Amino acid sequence: MKTFFRITFALAASGALAAAARAVPADTADLQALREQVRALEQQLKVLARQIEIREEAAAAAPAAKITINDKGFTLASPDGANSLKLRGLVQLDSRLFFNDGGIVNNAFVLRRARLIAEGTFAKNYSFQLVPEFGGSSVTIQDANLTVAVDKALQFKLGKFKSPVGLELLQSDSWTFFNERSIVSNLVPNRDLGIQASGDVLNGTLNYTVGVFGGVPDGGSTSNTDFDNEKDLVARVIASPFKNNAGSALQGLSFGVSGSIGREKTAAGRTSGYRTDGQQTFFAYNAATVADGQSWRVSPQLDYRSGSFGAIGEYVVSTVNVRPSATGAKAELRNKAWQLAAGYVLTGEDSSYSGVTPATNFDLAAGTWGAFEVTGRYARLDLDDAAFPLFASAAANADSASSVGVGLNWYLSKAVVFKLDYYQTSFGFNAAAPALSGAPVLRQDEQVFISRFQLSF
Repeated sequence: MKTFFRITFALAASGALAAAARAVPADTADLQALREQVRALEQQLKVLARQIEIREEAAAAAPAAKITINDKGFTLASPDGANSLKLRGLVQLDSRLFFNDGGIVNNAFVLRRARLIAEGTFAKNYSFQLVPEFGGSSVTIQDANLTVAVDKALQFKLGKFKSPVGLELLQSDSWTFFNERSIVSNLVPNRDLGIQASGDVLNGTLNYTVGVFGGVPDGGSTSNTDFDNEKDLVARVIASPFKNNAGSALQGLSFGVSGSIGREKTAAGRTSGYRTDGQQTFFAYNAATVADGQSWRVSPQLDYRSGSFGAIGEYVVSTVNVRPSATGAKAELRNKAWQLAAGYVLTGEDSSYSGVTPATNFDLAAGTWGAFEVTGRYARLDLDDAAFPLFASAAANADSASSVGVGLNWYLSKAVVFKLDYYQTSFGFNAAAPALSGAPVLRQDEQVFISRFQLSF
């Protein structure tokens, strides 16, 4: 804009001087001086015009912003890649069909998840994530966080995100072996407010995470406000010692341990309930029971991938101190759970913690069918017998659950998946429980068939 005004002014001045030169008598001494000034202005105009041409040529030669649209989302990035904005989505529609359930009305279609995910990077080392959840009965914010990457060995993350304790819980909601995570995930924290440091060291063979969080009960997520003055210290270490040994049968082995320790208080500090694979509650504390004291968890875990085969295993011990009422005597309860799950990709693609990428997409005209994966899982959860009957009703709760699951996953593409799962869960009861449970859900084994159509990009 400044250049435009300068050229306009120069043109006007040049014209004025030329007119003045014509008006001055030919025999005056000023005529030659005016002509020299006109020539000088004309030269300046040529220089300015060339400067404009150079700028236009440079702008035309500069790389444009990169726009990418694929099965990973919609990405807009600066030419150097230092700044980007990515929009992704996740939609999961479930059908739940229960068998021999004693007449309970629980068959349903469920919009399990519906998310529009915004992620971005700026100045190369700073990234953010914002994940609203439109599924369920209300709109919530699942994740909202900022990451500062110093280097691969040190990254800081702060905001709302998954607490780094449970192995399967930390896996993306899109790429677990089964539609629903195992009953083991009942004993680990879900999303929480906090700050953590993490990174890969020893040439990428060791990953560590340590953080301070507001603290949430088993299976719980933060309400976006810390409910007491106490904080939880959370840590996780995962080793992949053979990661860089190409060709080794153990290259895809990772194992480690995670844990948390803190203090919880009030009814908000203990779980609202433990759920089956079919998302039915099989245990809940009495309404008057409150948390009051130290809580801690420890979880050994492993993940193994070798070609088309994948497996995960984890064991969790969760301890909480509770009172039967605000003034009742305190007791420490220790609950335990473990699971082993595996999958095999029948069509030969690699199994991965981040899902299966089919070699070909489903295309009936081309005769391609995508990828197929079969899965199996066994899980068990045992509750501390001391919970009954003071802190929880023996008549209306189970004190253990054992679950078997089998499934078939059809990856029509990386973005579109159809899953079919069958779960059967049997229950154990405290010695004080009646012959017939007071909870209709617990009067028979849970047998449920869950199918899911998923769009994830």
